Amino acid sequence: MKDKVIITAALTGAFPAKDKNPNIPLTPKEIADDVIEVWKAGAAIAHLHMTDEEGNGTMDKERFKETVQLIRQRECDIILNLTTSGDLNATDETRMAHLIELKPEMASFDAGSMNWMHKTIFLNTPTFLEKLGQVMIDNNVKPEIEVFDSGMLYNTLHYVKKGLVAEPTHYQFVLGAPGGTAATVENLVYLKSLLPENCTWSAFGIGQGHLPILYTTLALGGHIRVGMEDNIYYAKGQIAKSNAEFVERAVRIIHELNKEVATPAEARQILGLK
Repeated sequence: MKDKVIITAALTGAFPAKDKNPNIPLTPKEIADDVIEVWKAGAAIAHLHMTDEEGNGTMDKERFKETVQLIRQRECDIILNLTTSGDLNATDETRMAHLIELKPEMASFDAGSMNWMHKTIFLNTPTFLEKLGQVMIDNNVKPEIEVFDSGMLYNTLHYVKKGLVAEPTHYQFVLGAPGGTAATVENLVYLKSLLPENCTWSAFGIGQGHLPILYTTLALGGHIRVGMEDNIYYAKGQIAKSNAEFVERAVRIIHELNKEVATPAEARQILGLK
């Protein structure tokens, strides 16, 4: 499996905007249709956020439920990775309610707080992270540990020792978010050097850092994430037509590097999903 690469497609984030890119999926139906497209293109994991009727990020579990049902009705075996941070104003309880009801295979575990976009605070208190870790264990949800800076990785090691994050761990390095670590090759190499043994990892760069981090991640043996949550442009000055477009390019690059694209079944084996 060492030459198998897992592609995660992050379709839409907590701050989508149709006026920036009209192709961003927002409604449950649009998101579900997009999941099918990226799955057919080669994605093994779909990372999902939800939006309300006004297009704002929401943790409404009913929106998650509707979207997940629409996907599963299509007999699609893609791994669903549901966010726990889709609304900065959400309570601890609303950030976890959909995990308890839907029990997805994976969900995000943002391993610390940070100044978000130089405007507000992305709050992940120790109390919340301990509760979230236990909810994930109780509901057999694998954490995707999102790391915006090195301190978050060390936070995770603490929760592993406390038995609140199960091993083997899976890390997602998030590079290029204002307030977090910049999307540079040097920073990615450093973060990878901190990883514990017997873990899996992935990385992505936001905006113009997308391709440099994608290529570096593949060269370093990691898995990759692509999609309009992270980058609404396919190339400089060229609005992305679809999330599948990003996946298709990732597939081509993986093949050019003499690696193989992991299927959802293979991704489950690599990540130790039950």
